Amino acid sequence: MQRVGATTIKQIAEELGVHPSTVSRALNPSTRRLIGKDTIERIEQAAKKLGYYPNAAAASLRTGRSKLIGVFLPDISNPVFSPILSGIAEVTSEAGFATIVADVGTESRSQTEMMFELVARRVEGLILATVSRNDKLVQQCMSEGLPVVLVNRAESQMRVSSVTSDDAYGMRLAIDHLHQLGHRRIGHLAGPQNLSTGYLRGKGFNEAIIALGLDPSETPVVECSAYTRQAGAIAMNTLLAQKPHVTAVVASNDLVALGAYDALQKAGLKVPDDISVVGHNDMPLVDMVHPPLSTIRISHRELGREAARLLMSEINHDGSARRSIVLAPELVVRSSTRKL
Repeated sequence: MQRVGATTIKQIAEELGVHPSTVSRALNPSTRRLIGKDTIERIEQAAKKLGYYPNAAAASLRTGRSKLIGVFLPDISNPVFSPILSGIAEVTSEAGFATIVADVGTESRSQTEMMFELVARRVEGLILATVSRNDKLVQQCMSEGLPVVLVNRAESQMRVSSVTSDDAYGMRLAIDHLHQLGHRRIGHLAGPQNLSTGYLRGKGFNEAIIALGLDPSETPVVECSAYTRQAGAIAMNTLLAQKPHVTAVVASNDLVALGAYDALQKAGLKVPDDISVVGHNDMPLVDMVHPPLSTIRISHRELGREAARLLMSEINHDGSARRSIVLAPELVVRSSTRKL
């Protein structure tokens, strides 16, 4: 039995009676278009049979390219990031790239240290889901000449390409939905204002309140310290203490909304009989909580795909202009909201 990894391109070529360059092209995603489909299938079958695995280190030395990209996440346990990662991997794997995922938290120092570690590993670009509105890491990456694309969040200066959802519009969809159900006293559990998602969703809330002519004194806003269930519960308790007669609450994301569920239950209030709740993100499984959460759906997988496409384009120098892609969200109505 052949040792895994010992098979060479030359041996595959001898097995099939073709030139080694043909095998090399067929197994390289960037050149396989030059080879016929039937030949590619024969070569792939032979490679699998003989236990061939490409030597990434050798290829990197030979070509000067690592075929690696990095993805920075603020919290890998947040279900929102799974579909984003799937979308990224879908595009990068087709391009022959491998992905290093780093859970770097929110501390600037740890993010910078990880960036330099990946630079040492010769990554060809980064996708950042971690940025704040004024983010030092972006400038550090630019100083290193490292291609960078932002996903889900953006920075205020818009120095690099980004792919986000239309956060302000998503919030307006939520408010319009509640307004149509007869709600006039609507609270907002806002996200951290140093993040574009928190800032723009808060902006969308205020714009919708003004547009509908609602009384600002009856539409309280409480900022969450983080996008977590615990922070959502704390903010919901604060809001109830300030304005106990609100009839609906719009949360800055689904985890915050679940925290609101917790706080309302402890306060002896029922969703939606006493208070309607709307989330934001439509993260996996929120349709299975009780009651199923009405929310704003973001195309997270498509966010990942678009971010990866932009990064591949920058790495391959297919286009140097900065691009800002904004995807449209949609309202998903479930059982956590009801008519007054």
